[in-house]
Amino acid sequence: MEGVVVNPEFWNGRRVFLTGHTGFKGSWMALWLQSLGADVTGFALAPPTHPNLFDIADVARGLCHHVADIRNADALHRVMAECKPDVVIHMAAQPLVRYSYDEPVETYATNVMGTVHLLEAVRRVGGVRAVVNITTDKCYENREWIWGYRENEPMGGYDPYSNSKGCAELVSAAYRSSFFNPADYARHGVAVATVRAGNVIGGGDWAKDRLIPDILAAFEAGQAVHIRNPGAIRPWQHVLEPLRGYLMLAERLVEAGPEFGGAWNFGPHADDARPVGWIVERMGKLWGAGARWEVDNGQHPHEAHFLRLDITKAMTQLGWYPALRLETALQRIIEWSRARMSGADMRQVTLAQIQAYQATATQG
Repeated sequence: MEGVVVNPEFWNGRRVFLTGHTGFKGSWMALWLQSLGADVTGFALAPPTHPNLFDIADVARGLCHHVADIRNADALHRVMAECKPDVVIHMAAQPLVRYSYDEPVETYATNVMGTVHLLEAVRRVGGVRAVVNITTDKCYENREWIWGYRENEPMGGYDPYSNSKGCAELVSAAYRSSFFNPADYARHGVAVATVRAGNVIGGGDWAKDRLIPDILAAFEAGQAVHIRNPGAIRPWQHVLEPLRGYLMLAERLVEAGPEFGGAWNFGPHADDARPVGWIVERMGKLWGAGARWEVDNGQHPHEAHFLRLDITKAMTQLGWYPALRLETALQRIIEWSRARMSGADMRQVTLAQIQAYQATATQG
């Protein structure tokens, strides 16, 4: 089918306030928005890892870059007021499950109160037309069942990270009901949506305790990858897949208002929800000589074994669908990593992958 895709004319010159723009996912989003001609203001902590995509791809070159903490409500309000955005995309978060066991207070402060601060800033600044709050597929009460979770399933979360994102969903829903109610849209003019994506993968991720970064680091060092849960099944998808959904949703929120508010899932095809062991085997074959792995039988915090998303709503109501199969996504990650190792201009490499992805999505 022919794809419903991101509209460059909508984004050209559009004022966008993007939190978390120094992270892995945020850097891809910032570059995509830059390529569309958007006027982007970024608000985030310094990049969380070294190396990192933000520096390697020179993301700061094309936006107004603010290093600040989402927990600082005054700073957030000040920068947003200066930006006067039409669209707010909230990606700032403490994004790691295992880290949340070590730092639960920081996790809740960032993910829950950070969301409160953001929505309060939207209320106080005025003029914002669309808010897209990025949470996670782990926000659902995971019952380890085989079918995908739908947007109306209960929130939950076993660990502090997952639970804090469930709380962020509830905060967003409360603000939507209390302050940005669709019935009163003519007065406030703000449409609010939350988005839940599967396990996002792509070039430029160096986060600790994530599968793809662990695999690539071991392969580059000529060492065996240590895999904790080879049988765990996750809805893997290339980072550009949900980002396309977020951008398409923001367009609809501005153009059609609150009928596109609420929660949305963005995940892969059902048969691309694969075990961890399958991922590392495929990555090894794509990498070639020297790739190897072994099971880590040590003691580890609880992690869900099985998780899928139902993406029917996004496909039928938004016209979004997964454009990249998992095998292709893994190939692009290897190509990105090898380009970096060869000393290529990684801003241009990353932008080229965005352009290629847009062409693929357009073809359907």
